[in-house]
This record gives sequence, C-alpha cells and structure tokens, in this order.
Amino acid sequence: MSAEQPLVLIVEDEPDLADLYATWLRNDYSVRVAYGGREALDKLDDEVDVVLLDRRMPDLSGDEALSEIRDRGFECRVAMVTAVKPDFDIIAMGFDDYLVKPVSREALTDTVSNLILRNAYDVGIQDLFSLASKKALLESEKDEAALEENEEYQQLTARLTELRRELDETLGQLDETEGISAVYRDIGGEVDIDSS
Repeated sequence: MSAEQPLVLIVEDEPDLADLYATWLRNDYSVRVAYGGREALDKLDDEVDVVLLDRRMPDLSGDEALSEIRDRGFECRVAMVTAVKPDFDIIAMGFDDYLVKPVSREALTDTVSNLILRNAYDVGIQDLFSLASKKALLESEKDEAALEENEEYQQLTARLTELRRELDETLGQLDETEGISAVYRDIGGEVDIDSS
C-alpha cells in the first residue's frame, strides 16, 4: 500500500462512469482506472490502497477479479460498486464494502475515505500489539530500575503512548462517519451506534 497519497483503482467497464468516479476522487487520491477485470489485475500492485470494483463485466467478472485479488494476497480494501442487488452469495465474498448503483458522489467518496481510515486503524492495531508484546516481555524479564534506565525501553513506552493516541483519533474519525460499524464487521462483531 502506498505511503503517500492513497491510491484508488477504479474497475468499471462503462468508460463514462469509470471516468466520472475518477473525476470525483482525483482531488483527494491518486487514481488508476481499468475498464475491465483483466485490465484491473494488470494494473493492481502493492501500491493500491482501495479497489472500487464493478461485479458485472464482460471479460472477467468482478466476483472473479475479487477472488484473484485475494488469492494473490493483496492487502488492499475492496468495495463492490455495482447494480447487482446483494444476495446471500455475498457472504463468501472477500470485499470490505458494497455500494449499489446508482452511487452518489458523497457515497463514493465517504466509502473510500472510510476504507482508507480502516486501513490505517488495522495497521496501527498490528503495530500496537507488536509493541505491547515487546513491552510486556521486557517487563516480565527485567526489574523496574533496569527498565527506567534503558533509553530503548523509554522510547518503546513513548511510542506505545503515541500510537494509542493516534488510534483513538482514527477511531474517533471512524465513529464520526459511522465507519466504526465497518471496523466491528471486520472483526466479526455487531455494534449498535445509536446505543452509545
């Protein structure tokens, strides 16, 4: 995934629609456009953060493209953007969000924004657990005086504090956009936003 401006790959076999989505997103993101599933797989690499994927395409369906994206191990987020109404077949599909056409500019940009935030939160959580594990291991093996004297341990503690603050901020942004529900869906839970 890219470290600079997030990269969105738009996969849509209707050129006018693909170009419209690209126009909507270009102010905030780097954009690549593919007009079919096979072209999308050719344009996909580790720099892509989000894929907006149509389900019905003549050369390679969005379902097949999605399966190939996951089989190849790409860690990008995928939103299906399609006229296909969701049915029970979506349960086994590896997408992160689903938009039914017609899609408004606001819905598309909000979805991309939420998927980018979810990426940041996921990476941050992984880092948090890694650092917390190291800290716990050191605390179980070293006495308090040794920990207080060690500069690397102090840096680790400071980084953990900063990372927790960043994650709280990201979670707050997700909560503001109701993206928190999506995070909980990612981990298999349910959340009732109205009850909080």
